Amino acid sequence: MKSALIAASVATVCAAAFGVSGFQPTRAAGTVTHVDDFQLTDSTRMAYQLYYYKYAPAIVLMTQTDGSSVSRAAAAELQKIADTYKDRGVLFFMVNSNLGDSRDAVAAEVQSQGFKMPVLLDEYQLVGESLGVQREGEVFVINPKDWSVAYHGPLDNRFASGTPNVNARASDAYTAKAIDAVLKGQPVSNARIDVKAGATVAFPERLRAAAVKTISYSKDVAPILQDKCVGCHISGGIAPFAMEGYDIVKGQAQMIRETVRTRRMPPYFPDPHIGHFKNDQGLTAAETRTLVHWIEDGAKRGDGADPLLANRGKVAPDWPADLGKPDVIVDLPAFTVPATGVVEYQNQRVANPFANDTWLRAIAIKPGDRRVLHHVVSNQIADRTKPSSGIPAGSVGSYTPGARPQVMAEGSGAPVPGGGMLNFQMHYTTVGAQATDRTQVGFYVMKDVPKYVKRAVVISDGGMRIPAGEARHTEIASMTAPADMYLYTLYPHSHYRGMHVELKTKTPDGKETMLLSLPKYDFNWQRDYDPVEPILVKAGTRLIATWVYDNSTHNPANPDATKDITWGEQTFNEMMYFRINYRFADETSDHLRNDLQQQLSASGGFGALDDNADEFLTRDELRGTRSASILANFTMLDRNGDGKLTRVEYAATSAASGRGRGPALPVLEMPEL
Repeated sequence: MKSALIAASVATVCAAAFGVSGFQPTRAAGTVTHVDDFQLTDSTRMAYQLYYYKYAPAIVLMTQTDGSSVSRAAAAELQKIADTYKDRGVLFFMVNSNLGDSRDAVAAEVQSQGFKMPVLLDEYQLVGESLGVQREGEVFVINPKDWSVAYHGPLDNRFASGTPNVNARASDAYTAKAIDAVLKGQPVSNARIDVKAGATVAFPERLRAAAVKTISYSKDVAPILQDKCVGCHISGGIAPFAMEGYDIVKGQAQMIRETVRTRRMPPYFPDPHIGHFKNDQGLTAAETRTLVHWIEDGAKRGDGADPLLANRGKVAPDWPADLGKPDVIVDLPAFTVPATGVVEYQNQRVANPFANDTWLRAIAIKPGDRRVLHHVVSNQIADRTKPSSGIPAGSVGSYTPGARPQVMAEGSGAPVPGGGMLNFQMHYTTVGAQATDRTQVGFYVMKDVPKYVKRAVVISDGGMRIPAGEARHTEIASMTAPADMYLYTLYPHSHYRGMHVELKTKTPDGKETMLLSLPKYDFNWQRDYDPVEPILVKAGTRLIATWVYDNSTHNPANPDATKDITWGEQTFNEMMYFRINYRFADETSDHLRNDLQQQLSASGGFGALDDNADEFLTRDELRGTRSASILANFTMLDRNGDGKLTRVEYAATSAASGRGRGPALPVLEMPEL
């Protein structure tokens, strides 16, 4: 949370320093002198935030349209320029603001044309509007030192007007000259040139200029804020200010615009094209445009009552408003966190408040001090003096920054065998001042035994290694469904270097379906993503998790970019972790299938080592001490001599030792509900 608040403060300062250029529907080419921060996603679902690249000596953007001969020719010429400057650190992107070009269409264009540079999708057109884009093939050379637009115009004289003749030699290399000037710290001699070649890009909002000016704070803006923001922006809430009226919103308007354009707020990050999830806090395209355009037009008060005034005097509830007070509340022991240093994980054990077998419909963990509590995971410790009841034991709640209560899907419940102890693993981080945490756990009890058992498993790779300084490092791990199963919850987790994560299924016939994609993962907001409808995964289907990490010096949250990073519990280490909550299709509370749970978990041993998820293990995938025995016996295990191990061949590594699975992966972090 601390880094989130700092980022918000920085955003406010930046907005005040640079100002907002304003929504001008008829803005002409060359009138924009400054580019504000934004985040866009490319055709591969990877997010790019402009100001992240402040280290670059120059950044070049060019507008692009699918299927256009002008755009294709310009892209080819731009790539030649990019190749010329690649050793000097200049960055190149194309931006597609065409509403008719879908991401799938752009991805197909990238593949067919062999584009090497990312194509960023301006799906809401806010970036194109603010830059004054009129046509395809417009180039913007940006100076990251002050985020000024050093040059805006055609690629070169061939693309200024008419039909470009790319076979002719350019007589005036406008873009290259502009880049050279920026690299030398000099002004561009011809900084603004009209572009008259190529097709225009349609911006419907420009035709609605009069309507934009009539956006009502009372009727249009405040209801969006009430629905998507006030849950956190309330007195006593986790947000830094309470939205209690127009004056407060007006004072924070520039920060709101910046955080919406960079998609840091609201803190809900799934790709809107993939899946539908409960508790969706994301802004729709229309809501996003309404907020940004209202602010760019001056954030005017207008007429009508102020709906946000009703929030004055209200405070955040002790427990979730939609759940109410828990049936049972457990107070965890108080713990004092020192001002500095590394705090080892604390395992706080309390007596199980349930003497008899119990089923839970929801669990809420209320942190005592959000500043220092990084996460909570839990497990049950059985009373060995009593016979087991047979219901499975597991997690009894978890917490991570930004987490919401865990609510079981309809018809299912979380089992808690009676007696014994509950163990809560507490991860604390220091913040420069001593603090005492008193966390509480709230249990919501089911009156009757549910039909279905909600289970948990973690897809992970404890042998991960992120090279020092690497900005885009990928780790992949998988599991295979031993029987038909329904997915209830998708929960990705990493530390400060995690930047992008996805989960997909791959059926035995090779069909892939993306279940969740976070183009930009945010450590400060780690959430359960519960599909609106449980996702059916058929037997034999693989669940493949992909994480991308940023271990470079450009990652502002990176604790140390000079070290190779491996799995570890502390936040200066890393985790490759993806929990799923599910039930087996043919399992009920009176017909348990613990054998299937064991098979699913066992499949993760092979899946953790299979770095490219191709269902084979090669020598270069067997890294580290945990794989040493397999590597040493690789030739013997490779029965058909094809230079790779199948799951059957891999299973032989443990058959002789009687373990029944591949080399055991250590329990690095317990599955959480």
